Amino acid sequence: MKFYVIGTPIGNLEDITYRAVRVLSEVDLVLCEDTRVTKNLLNKYNISTATFSYPSDNLATDTKFEKIIKLIEDGKTLALVSDAGTPTISDPGSVLVQKIKEAFADIEIIAIPGPSAVASALSISGLPASDFTFLGFLPHKKGRETLFKEISVSERTVVFYESPHRILKALESLVKFTPDRKIVIARELTKVFEQIVTGTPADVSAYFNSNPDKVRGEFVVMVAGK
Repeated sequence: MKFYVIGTPIGNLEDITYRAVRVLSEVDLVLCEDTRVTKNLLNKYNISTATFSYPSDNLATDTKFEKIIKLIEDGKTLALVSDAGTPTISDPGSVLVQKIKEAFADIEIIAIPGPSAVASALSISGLPASDFTFLGFLPHKKGRETLFKEISVSERTVVFYESPHRILKALESLVKFTPDRKIVIARELTKVFEQIVTGTPADVSAYFNSNPDKVRGEFVVMVAGK
């Protein structure tokens, strides 16, 4: 039995490997977050494989998970993708992979490497990246301030994702807790309006507050260590 975990583009649909295209064409079913998003990618490469949205909450009571288990038991080969990037990295697919490994001791979980927003952002940030801390998406409320305090004492580069609805609040917190650190914001990586903004938290906060039209899309926030 084989189960593939496939990295897909984070924006530009050309950022996919030959191997990923081949495997997506050969498997029996592609498990995805949003079938509409994945269909756009599959259609670009004339891949006709059926798609199925995977559960993201309580797998123990989810009929979708039961169907996935049954398909594997029946000998079907499945592939897991996320809406963008590498599945399971700040992605609900991590729980699915864990449960599949628990259900099938002899299943072969195969990674098909591909894009990752955190790796792409770090590669062009100019910040030390041999040793860094990745926080994924920060919590909306509980524990959020605690994380910013932890960032303030970190000797490593810290990376996290943020939404356009909370990026200004995040910058306010960085101004408060890490005023003298260099930060780099990577926005809309690989997309038409890709942008990199570098400076102190105050500089970057002032920029986005003065340019509200830029407060949209997906953000990777990188904070230099002490």
